[in-house]
Amino acid sequence: MLGIAYAMGQGGAGSAQGAGGITSFIPLILMFVIFYFLLIRPQQKKTKDHREMITSLRKGDRVITTGGIYGRITGLDEHRVTLEISDRVRIKLVRGNIAGLDQPAPASSPAKGAKTDSAKSTKK
Repeated sequence: MLGIAYAMGQGGAGSAQGAGGITSFIPLILMFVIFYFLLIRPQQKKTKDHREMITSLRKGDRVITTGGIYGRITGLDEHRVTLEISDRVRIKLVRGNIAGLDQPAPASSPAKGAKTDSAKSTKK
C-alpha cells in the first residue's frame, strides 16, 4: 500500500515541474528583449550610419579622425583617405578611422539687447 502512495505522489510532482520549467525561462527571455532594444539595436544603427558616412566621403570634405585630427580630404582610395591637416602636410588613413564630418559652427548672432561694435561705431 505504501508503494502506491509514493507512485502517485511522484507522478503529480513530475507534471508540475514541467510547467514550472517553462515559466522559469520567461525572465531570461524578457531580459534578452530588453538588452536587444536598449543595447544591441542602437549599436547596430550607429554602425550602419557610420558605414554610410564612410562610403559617402568626397574630396574636399572636412572630417575628424578617431584620433581627434581635423583635416580636409584631398585623395580617396578604396581603402585609404588622404587628409591635408595643414599646408602641404598630408597623412594617409584607413577609411574606418574617420570619426565624422566636421560641421562648421554656426555664426552666433548677438543677444537681442546687446550692441555690436558696428552698431556702436555708427551711433557716434
